[in-house]
Amino acid sequence: MKITRHLASDASGFARAGDLLRAGGLVAFPTETVYGLGADATDGLAVAGIYAAKGRPSFNPLIVHVAALEQALTLADFNADALRLAKAFWPGPLTIVVPRRADCPVSELALAGLDSIALRIPSAPEALALLKAAGKPIAAPSANRSGRVSPTTPDHVLEDLDGLIDAVVMGPSAEVGVESTIVSCLVHPPVMLRPGGLAREAIEAELGCRLADPGASDDDQAAPLAPGMLLSHYAPRAKVRLNVHTIEEGEAVLLFGSVSMPGLARSVATLNLSPSGDLAEAAAALFGALRTLDASGASSIAVAPVPSHGLGEAINDRLHRAAAPRN
Repeated sequence: MKITRHLASDASGFARAGDLLRAGGLVAFPTETVYGLGADATDGLAVAGIYAAKGRPSFNPLIVHVAALEQALTLADFNADALRLAKAFWPGPLTIVVPRRADCPVSELALAGLDSIALRIPSAPEALALLKAAGKPIAAPSANRSGRVSPTTPDHVLEDLDGLIDAVVMGPSAEVGVESTIVSCLVHPPVMLRPGGLAREAIEAELGCRLADPGASDDDQAAPLAPGMLLSHYAPRAKVRLNVHTIEEGEAVLLFGSVSMPGLARSVATLNLSPSGDLAEAAAALFGALRTLDASGASSIAVAPVPSHGLGEAINDRLHRAAAPRN
């Protein structure tokens, strides 16, 4: 077991985090979406440490975080669609999949053997400070054990990874609260690979065309096209029931909006993602709420319907993954 350092979210903490990353260490850090588990993307051994700490399947590629568009352009070839999206939405909760350059130094392990690379510039000032201190592209999936609920606070990170990683930057709660939207610009029109913190409507308005969809698959062993596409993902230990209208005895309950339903008094724990029906508030609260309800000891979590427009698409995507059958 490692001793996981708690680093302050200040200049000295970022400098220490940068030193650890350049030395091949693993550092969890805040972004606007969720906390990421970072390693030097050019160091295959460091990247292997991410997979080991998370227990992550080796065929699942990682998002590579950079500090500036100029740095991204040294790693990948951007067509007109990709460049337009990068200039419109970076820094921010959008990951763009593009062809990697022939001289791209990012580890094959981080790319899971693909000829493409998933790139993002986060907008959280703490993330940008860490990336600049490291001076390297940083591979960073969510900082949790694979398949578990993604972390939005440093305490969430420590619940899963204390003793398994070198350090955690003790920053603020994630503002967005769901992972980045992933768009592939390998073809035209671009393809929505994963809904997330940037709504589909905003991307389509910028591009002036509709995003294509990759097509659904229930094969959880097939190699995914991009990070976060495994079906059984973001999974609490408890069974998850979606779009419920009646609560069963002993369930924990996750509500949205101003709702009431039969059996609510029988629940062992109840949380509301947003009593006012605000999807942004709900997205920010989602993973923390799932963790809290899972900790109640209930055998199942009943989830009220959530609208599917805007950020609701990402919320429902995560909820369906949480409810997926798993071995």
